[in-house]
Amino acid sequence: METVHKLKELLDPTHLIQLFGYPGLTAIVFFETGAMIFFLPGDSLLFMAGLFAGEGTLNLGILQLLLIPAAVLGDATSYFIGSRMGPALFSRPESKLFKPAHMKAAHDFYEKHGGKAIILARFMPIVRTFVPVVAGIGKMPYRRFFSFNVVGGVSWVVSMTVAGYFLGQFEFVKKRIELIVIGIILLSVLPGIIAWLKARTAKPPVEAPSKSPSPESPPPSA
Repeated sequence: METVHKLKELLDPTHLIQLFGYPGLTAIVFFETGAMIFFLPGDSLLFMAGLFAGEGTLNLGILQLLLIPAAVLGDATSYFIGSRMGPALFSRPESKLFKPAHMKAAHDFYEKHGGKAIILARFMPIVRTFVPVVAGIGKMPYRRFFSFNVVGGVSWVVSMTVAGYFLGQFEFVKKRIELIVIGIILLSVLPGIIAWLKARTAKPPVEAPSKSPSPESPPPSA
């Protein structure tokens, strides 16, 4: 139980911001995608950073200047990892830091949405960690990837931090901050849950029955 408590404390956005400040925030935003560490806090961390900025502990402008480049560079790093290692990543053994199922989910998401997946995935935990890798494996032209990457990185960082900045001005938000953070996490994973449920309930395609050879037909020659 003590280990679980320490891990929970380590990944708590408020604790991370208070302990590491700007350098820690920048590193976490980068490593979540750049090192494919999918369990790091993302949306909740940015929201809390914005809330701290609203209180005057952090500066909203400095957050944008640090975190947007970190987000863009993280995705770019994952893209180059995918382009260098190629499809072999799909057969990489499972470990605590790598789950083949997450890679497949990102691949399916990318196949469905194409280049837009780079932007949409920013708002989906786990998927945002692996979609840039899949884009690299799929040899998406880097110029095209870069444009989606910048739009996604800017949209994600600005929307989350600005939401925290303004909502943090309300006292009822401060009093219920843990519930707000849980709500953000649930909203982030909701698209993935919906997609999973649809896949579970979708009926498999009906295959046409194969024609068996007629009893009167001669057996095929060897």
